[in-house]
Amino acid sequence: MSVLLLTLIILIGAYVAGLVGSLTGLGGGVVIIPLLTILLHIDIHYAIGASLVSVIATSSGSAAAYVKEGITNMRLGMFLEIATTSGAIAGAIIAKFLPVNYIAILFGLVLIFSALMSLRKKVERIQLHKSALAQKLKLNSSYPSGDQTIEYGVNNVGGGFLMMAFAGIMSGLLGIGSGALKVIAMDGVMGIPFKVSTTTSNFMIGVTAAASAVVYLQRGYIDPGLAMPVVIGVLLGAFTGSKILVHSQSNKLRYFFAIIVAFLAVQMIYKGITGGL
Repeated sequence: MSVLLLTLIILIGAYVAGLVGSLTGLGGGVVIIPLLTILLHIDIHYAIGASLVSVIATSSGSAAAYVKEGITNMRLGMFLEIATTSGAIAGAIIAKFLPVNYIAILFGLVLIFSALMSLRKKVERIQLHKSALAQKLKLNSSYPSGDQTIEYGVNNVGGGFLMMAFAGIMSGLLGIGSGALKVIAMDGVMGIPFKVSTTTSNFMIGVTAAASAVVYLQRGYIDPGLAMPVVIGVLLGAFTGSKILVHSQSNKLRYFFAIIVAFLAVQMIYKGITGGL
C-alpha cells in the first residue's frame, strides 16, 4: 500500500470518526482508535498519540464558542484541571508498562460505558446550596438562559476532584477525552447543571489531552504522518456532525451511532482477550 493511499484511507476513517463522535457527543477519539488498530493494524500507542492530538484540536475549536456564550465555568474548569492533568500524565506513564491487550480491553469497557452515558436522559438540575469550600475557592457561578441568568452552587468539591483525577488517568492511558467521566464528576457528584458540566468538560478536555500528549511525544508515539490526516479528518467530521444535528432528530441518530460505538468496543475487547492487537 502506498503512502498516499494509506493517508487517504486514514483521512476518510478519521472523518467518519469525527462525524460519529460528534453525533454521539463522545468525540472522535473513541472511534478513531478502534479504526486505526482493528482495521489498519496500527500500534495502539501510535493510535492513542494521534487521537490525543485530534482531541486537542477539536476541543480548542468548540470550547471557544461555549466560553464566549458565558456557559463555561472557567474558574471551576481551571481548578479541576489540576486533577485531570496530573491524572493524564500518570495515565500516560502507566501506558508504557501496561500490556497492549489490557489497554484494549479497558478501552472497550470505557467505550461501552461512554456510549451508554451519551444516551441517558439529560436533566437540568439547579443546585442552590453552596459548600463552604466552593465559596472559599469562588467556584459558584451562573449562566445565561434566554433572557435570565441562572445562578447555581457547587458541592462535594473533594469528591469531584478525585473523580476528575480518575478521568485524567483514563484519558492519558486510552487517548480519549473522558468527557463522560468528567460530566459525571460535575453533574452527578458536584451537582452542577448539565449544560455547564458538558461545556466545562469540553473546555477541560483539550488541556487534559495536551498534558498526556507531551509524554507520548517524548516517547516518539506521535507520528506527524499519522496525526496530520487524523486531525484534519476528525475536525471536518465533527463540523459536518454539528451541522447534521441542527436539521435532524438527534435522539434517533444517537441511538444508531451508539450501537456502532458499542460494536467497536466489543471488537476491541475481543481483540484484547484473544491477543489480536
